[in-house]
Amino acid sequence: MAWTSDRRGKAGGGVLIALLGAGIPALVGAALHGHAGEPHRETRLYFGTQRPDGRGPVARGEFMRFLDREITPAFPEGLTLHDGYGQWRGEDGAIVREASYEVVLLYPEKEAGERDVHVERIRQQYEKQFGQDSVGRSDDEVEAEF
Repeated sequence: MAWTSDRRGKAGGGVLIALLGAGIPALVGAALHGHAGEPHRETRLYFGTQRPDGRGPVARGEFMRFLDREITPAFPEGLTLHDGYGQWRGEDGAIVREASYEVVLLYPEKEAGERDVHVERIRQQYEKQFGQDSVGRSDDEVEAEF
């Protein structure tokens, strides 16, 4: 096997080295300064809307009143509300599909224990008020800055 080289290869290699040389400091800088803020907890709550008693689903107005009465007072700093669509398997094996709401809460990690009490009260109140089996919850540790 014979290896050959010409000027195009040398020029291309020089361009590659120059690009890598320019990119490495940027990557190192991003790694060193990647701090995006203070430690926060992000809690997502998933509210289904189908009612087991055969009545119509929880209407948007009903949910907004629940949000105003139960969630906003516990998290007055703010929250994010997303309309969603979810599905789950019932005890009979059938797939249940329903409109849903996702509420995203963000609060300082140091307040997680105190806020957990509020989150659990919100979940229990929704289950009771709207006859739900459960309200889904997920938590993540994030960095945030406002």
